Amino acid sequence: MAKYFGTDGFRGEAGITLTADHAYKVGRFLGWYYNVLRERNGDNNPARVVIGKDTRRSSYMFEHSLDVGLNDSRADVHLIHVITKLWFTSPVWMCFDCGIMVSDSYDLYYDNGIRLVDCYGEKMLKEFLLLVEIYIDGKLYMDWRYPLPL
Repeated sequence: MAKYFGTDGFRGEAGITLTADHAYKVGRFLGWYYNVLRERNGDNNPARVVIGKDTRRSSYMFEHSLDVGLNDSRADVHLIHVITKLWFTSPVWMCFDCGIMVSDSYDLYYDNGIRLVDCYGEKMLKEFLLLVEIYIDGKLYMDWRYPLPL
């Protein structure tokens, strides 16, 4: 059973059950994972990740934390700032290794969420999200020399 990621992302009360540290670790893992994946395929260009968000006050904190984590993993981050849900489902994601949407849709203003999508704009596989959770809990060491878990 998932600890952080539910049906539609990592959701929680901003600063309480979903923190800036969580967002940093999500970004750090994604940057590492996609950079290693690219290197294994002979591509030495940095992973490309896009981040969008809604207008909740806490979205700015999470956007920044994700950005820092991705940059610490040497990923190329593209911030598109405030976007609509309609844009979130557009094919523009195919220009990137993955995308992140910071939003909690219709929940209360003090809640927020982090939704991860692949390069096709589809939800990440449950197995991948489990790896992110294991990393957040400090039980997965990221090492460039060893094979990827997936």
